Amino acid sequence: MDGNKWWLEADEPWQALAACRELAQAAELPDPRDYECSLPVHMDGSCNGLQHYAALGRDRAGGLEVNLLPGEAPRDVYEGVRSLVAEKVAADAARGAARGYSVPDMFRPRSHQGFGKAADVADDPFDDESGDDPDDAASVAAAQDAADAARRAQIVDGMVTRKVVKQTVMTSVYGVTFVGARQQILARLTDVVEDMLSKPEEHADDIARLKRLGAITEEGDVDENELYHCACYVAGLTLEVLAELFTSARHIMGWLAECARLITLDHEQPVSWITPLGLPVVQPYRRDGHHAVRTLAQTVLLIDHSSSLPVSVTRQKSAFPPNYVHSLDSTHMLMTATEMDHRGLRFTAVHDSYWTHAADVPVMNETLRRCFLDLYEAPLLEQLLESFRLRYPGTKFPELPPRGDLDITEVLDADYFFS
Repeated sequence: MDGNKWWLEADEPWQALAACRELAQAAELPDPRDYECSLPVHMDGSCNGLQHYAALGRDRAGGLEVNLLPGEAPRDVYEGVRSLVAEKVAADAARGAARGYSVPDMFRPRSHQGFGKAADVADDPFDDESGDDPDDAASVAAAQDAADAARRAQIVDGMVTRKVVKQTVMTSVYGVTFVGARQQILARLTDVVEDMLSKPEEHADDIARLKRLGAITEEGDVDENELYHCACYVAGLTLEVLAELFTSARHIMGWLAECARLITLDHEQPVSWITPLGLPVVQPYRRDGHHAVRTLAQTVLLIDHSSSLPVSVTRQKSAFPPNYVHSLDSTHMLMTATEMDHRGLRFTAVHDSYWTHAADVPVMNETLRRCFLDLYEAPLLEQLLESFRLRYPGTKFPELPPRGDLDITEVLDADYFFS
């Protein structure tokens, strides 16, 4: 603590300091290999929510992306999504440039004279000559939207990093909306541009390009409005790629949401279920009661959270898919914790990060994989549907979405499932 404190520059300063202290104590022994390290070693799931959805849907393609299957190297789902989003951005940017969407034309409202008839032009979202009638306002608006999309693609081309999409990928399985994704990506894109502005000599060409495209003002500030629209564009592409990569997850989320909607609409009850460990779960979401008390000095808003209030259909529906998957990942964690305790080994966890001492990591790795297999060898969705039908016999629930051909036993040999 009295030195130059270089460890404060580490990504995790206190962890770095703890590791240094352990290394220093080991170095004091005649043979450092005799030192018993007390630092926990953690193994993290690979986008754990998607791992659970892939297991539920027996989605082989999705399982491959999140390391449920054996492989020579770990798959990085965040990088996989980033590369596909970046490809779409580059294609849109190139198509826009090829059709002459140059700056500053894109900032100006296009006149009707800019849209002529073109009998041989295909139906193309980046075609500024679509529409037979040059006075057709809809055609003009569509062409302007296409021009704006092309320009925004040119702005973010090269800016879509792993960090830009990571939070959206992480939260997609827990019900992130387009608005939430937009906010997440806007924050990351703002970081990218501000980092450029903080190092003007290093990023001179990029800054000049973004000024021409309108993402940076002539005064050298971030154009928040323009970046907002860029975030909308990237958020849409990111969610589109996720839907393409994880179709099974999307279908299961939709099925769970529809079941929740039927329960709340037909029976006016909150959604509830029992986890594989026997823990009952009840969603508490109800329509809050608001009462305004007006006085001469002020207005006080009283909010009633009483359990006697009507259930909120919207909140029950949107919360059920992420809450159900959370109940499964917590079940997996508790199953692993219980088994480690039976073996007399130390264990702790934070969500999908499992920790134990270095000497016990091989045992923990084997245990968490075996517990995951035990969990998903049970027909969880079938059991959930059966429980709903027994409790709500008058409601016609949709059939289960189709499942894939993933062999869940392969997780036992998946080195990078947790790593």
